[in-house]
Amino acid sequence: MAISAKAALICSFNTNDRSAAAPRTPSSPPKFSHLSSFQLLTCPGELRGMRIGIHSYEAKPRPRTIAPVEAKKQIFSSFDDLLEECDKAVLVDFYATWCGPCQFMIPILNEVGNAMKDKINVVKIDTEKYPSIADKYKIQALPTFILFKDGKPCLRFEGALSADILIERIEGALKAA
Repeated sequence: MAISAKAALICSFNTNDRSAAAPRTPSSPPKFSHLSSFQLLTCPGELRGMRIGIHSYEAKPRPRTIAPVEAKKQIFSSFDDLLEECDKAVLVDFYATWCGPCQFMIPILNEVGNAMKDKINVVKIDTEKYPSIADKYKIQALPTFILFKDGKPCLRFEGALSADILIERIEGALKAA
């Protein structure tokens, strides 16, 4: 719980003091009753190590790490070469490093890639490093996924999805193509 108030409007906590309802001026010290152990008001940024009376509360920082993704780096002279030389369908994830939903999709794409490794290859393209490819395929939202079959796009969708829905869409597009 965070409390915010101007210093001039903070009233005394002393219940025996008749002037408790009067606003405090910045130069007058606050009056506390002997029962009150509140000697400091905290701001939200100070709540990590808050102390109330004889009890202290510590919030443990949560780790913000992303699980490593297994990737096999291959070098192609162009994106078109990659599409032509691949014997399977290619799911291309157009992403950016600053994009939250793109980061959310990392473990999901790893799961989908492992589940469908005999049917598709998963390729990630950073739209900030390769803007010409993003422009060619008119990428306007992130993440955008395009499934290529025989070098041609056969499915396109945007946004974060669960692994089950992603697999269902890919299998449906591969059957239709």
